[in-house]
Amino acid sequence: MSSPAALQGLRVLDLTLLLPGPVATMRLAELGADVLKIEPPGAGDASRVMMQSATDEVAARPGAFYRLVNRGKRETRLDLKTDSGRSVLLALARDADVLVESFRPGVMDKLGVGYEVLREINPKLVYCAITGYGTTGPFAGHPGHDINYVAYAGVLDQLASRDGTPVLPNFQIADLLGGALSAVTQILAALWAVARGGEGRFVDVSMTHASYASNVTAQVALANDDAAALQPGGGLLNGGVPCYNLYRTQEGRWLAVGALELKFWQTLCHAIGRDDWAQRHWSLGQAIGGADAATLTRELADLFASENLQTWIDRLEAIDCCVSPVLTPGEASRHPLFNAEVLKAMMDDMEARQRAQEAGLGGQMPVAPGGVNPANPYQQNQPGQPKQASQSGDNPTPGHKKPFHNPWI
Repeated sequence: MSSPAALQGLRVLDLTLLLPGPVATMRLAELGADVLKIEPPGAGDASRVMMQSATDEVAARPGAFYRLVNRGKRETRLDLKTDSGRSVLLALARDADVLVESFRPGVMDKLGVGYEVLREINPKLVYCAITGYGTTGPFAGHPGHDINYVAYAGVLDQLASRDGTPVLPNFQIADLLGGALSAVTQILAALWAVARGGEGRFVDVSMTHASYASNVTAQVALANDDAAALQPGGGLLNGGVPCYNLYRTQEGRWLAVGALELKFWQTLCHAIGRDDWAQRHWSLGQAIGGADAATLTRELADLFASENLQTWIDRLEAIDCCVSPVLTPGEASRHPLFNAEVLKAMMDDMEARQRAQEAGLGGQMPVAPGGVNPANPYQQNQPGQPKQASQSGDNPTPGHKKPFHNPWI
């Protein structure tokens, strides 16, 4: 018998918009909380039409962005600029456990429903304000978005190409980690205090400050007075060693090598037939960002460029050397790590092959739902296209874990 969700019975009022706040309250909903999303009248949350597909627009429904970050919530509309709207919010807050808002500092106070007002009617309320720069200080009233927050926090400077050009990530670091994750963490901590008999509290989440605090590796370089480690290719984790780097394959795809510990690096060297490289590792004295590290990185890059991605997956993914393919979002969505249908198809195939082997028969790999080949979820078969044959790994070394290309043969 499964246990009830951890936050079952927790009542959350969600007055947030766009990305950070909605994701935070969605995470609470995933943990069992009853989340009521309160939107302004009229257009409501702007994310309803942000990145909206033509199909959704024609169907007059919110786009995938809105649906994704607001799943599992109830919805209502309130005009907090009216007496009736404020009265309804006050009534809801009286029985709520958590309220989350993402307005600029002072907006809720001006509306007459700020924290000091709400705590009078509900002393146990955990009130969380998610802002760009915090509710106090010289930047409290500044507008901004993720790109601004990570720029101020010194994070964007650390996401740079070899020539130092900052790379704009399609992953909102400040919104999701500085905002949503920090909010959930602090809300849960406040709820713990309330559960032990304490009062509610005001939780002030600054996305910029949280991003700055999380920029740990850069802060280590500053503490060590190591300016070189802050430059692309100069540090242990930003390209300064061959054992922790990105490599292009023959067809222009990429491998992520994370053989940071010596044992993983030596396993990798043995697997690629270069035992002579096994002692050239940062833990054995190789200078991080130094000449030997740069030379070996180029040599390893040449080797990886000599074969295609699938060949390296077959050879390396199944052994303990911390090498993985750099997947596209589409490939990740078809990967059994994240796709239950593909995983089930692979498990069913494993069982079928085992039965066939016991009966002395052979078997063909099925195609999973959506046209995904379970033998290779990195490649999606087109309708009418024959399944690609395995390139390698059909007869793995006895005692080794099977390569992912054909994981259960």
